[in-house]
Amino acid sequence: MTATKKSEFDNISQRLQEPPIDWQELIVAIVASFDCATGTLHFLNKETNLLQLEAQIGIPDFLIPKLSQIPIGKGMAGIAAERRAPVEMCNLQTDDSGVARPSAKETKVEGSIVVPMMLNDELYGTLGIAKPVTYDFTTEEVAQLLKFGEEISQVLQQ
Repeated sequence: MTATKKSEFDNISQRLQEPPIDWQELIVAIVASFDCATGTLHFLNKETNLLQLEAQIGIPDFLIPKLSQIPIGKGMAGIAAERRAPVEMCNLQTDDSGVARPSAKETKVEGSIVVPMMLNDELYGTLGIAKPVTYDFTTEEVAQLLKFGEEISQVLQQ
């Protein structure tokens, strides 16, 4: 990891220690730090058991209604939440696994990943980012996203 990336990641972690958190500002910072084009932050509504969109960047307006509430087990975010494990696609546009919902292709992104936000084996939501090019996220990048998810979960737990 470059010193610049480490500094960017440390700055994001520091923001999470200083409430109140501006979730929109946070997703913008995370997306930029991974050189991505889009990002979503969903929080788990424990009453409805749906993932609720809290913040996003780069998602076309016409897709927002489809992303505003996601059932566990549906689409990349829902499957990441259900499996409690990252769900990644190196090219969402050519994927035929059925994991990504058909409307996800309308984002025009390719390399994408969604990680569950977990703390003490409890699910708090999902964090997703994507690039406009084919891309496989590195083990180090996945670990950093999971760390951000845990840090966000700590804030939500309070």
